Amino acid sequence: MNRYPDILTRVLTATLGAVIIILSIVKGQWSYFVVFLIIATLAQREFYRIVKTPGARPLKNWGTLMGIMVVSYSFFSISGLLNLDWLLIFIPLGMVTFIFKLFQENEPQPFLGTAYTWLGIIYVTVPFSVLHYIGFAFGTYDFQLVLGCLLLHWAHDVGAYFVGVRYGKTKLFERLSPKKSWEGSMGGLFLTILVVFIGSFWADSLKLWEWMIIGVLVVVAGTLGDLVESQLKRSLEIKDSGKSIPGHGGFLDRFDGLLISTPFIAAFLKFFVV
Repeated sequence: MNRYPDILTRVLTATLGAVIIILSIVKGQWSYFVVFLIIATLAQREFYRIVKTPGARPLKNWGTLMGIMVVSYSFFSISGLLNLDWLLIFIPLGMVTFIFKLFQENEPQPFLGTAYTWLGIIYVTVPFSVLHYIGFAFGTYDFQLVLGCLLLHWAHDVGAYFVGVRYGKTKLFERLSPKKSWEGSMGGLFLTILVVFIGSFWADSLKLWEWMIIGVLVVVAGTLGDLVESQLKRSLEIKDSGKSIPGHGGFLDRFDGLLISTPFIAAFLKFFVV
C-alpha cells in the first residue's frame, strides 16, 4: 500500500465522480451537456489561475464567458437548435479581447495576457466542444459514443497508474514526467484493449475494429495529452493544476488526455465511420 499514496481517497473520489458523469451521460443529452459544461468551465478557470503572472494577466472572466459560449454553441448547433450563422458572433466578441487590454494598466505584456486568454479557449473548451460532435456523430445523441470514450480513458489511466507504480522502470519521457514509464503505458494499453473487447459485446454503435482504433487513439493521444499538461505545469513550476479533486489534483489533471484525444477521435468518426 505504500506504493500507492492516498489510494483510498483517490478511489472514493474517482468512484463518486465516475458515477455522476456516467449517470449524466446515460440519462440524456441535456444532463450530459450541463455536467460537461461545468467541467469545461472549471478546467478553464484552473488554466487561467495557473498561468496568471504579474506581467501577463489573462482575461479570466471574459475568457470563461467565451468558453461557455463556445461549448454551448457547439452543442446547440450539432443538435440542430442553432444554425451556422450564429458562429459569426464569435468573431466580434473575440476582437473585444484585444480592446479590453487597452484599458488594463500596469501590465508589461498585454499581448501575452491576450494570448493566454485565447489559449484557455483553444486548449480547454474547444476539445470539450468537439466532444459534442462525437456524441452526435450519427445525427442524434448516442450516449454509447461519449461513454465509451470516457471509459477507455479511465481504463488507460488506471492501467498506466497501477502497472507504472508497481513495475515501472523504463522512463517514458523523463524530461517532462519522471514518474511515467513504458511499463505503465503498456499496462494502460492492455487494460484499454481489454475494455474494448468486453465493451464491444454491449456497445453496438460501432464495430469492434472501430472501437479498437478509438482505443489506440485514446492510448496514444491521451498519453501525449498527459505529457502536454506536464510540460505546462513544469514550465509554471507547479505540481498540480489545482486541488479541486481530492487525491487527483485539478480538473485539468483529470481530463488532460481527453483534451488531445477528442479531436482525433472526432476526425476518425467523421471521415472513416459516418
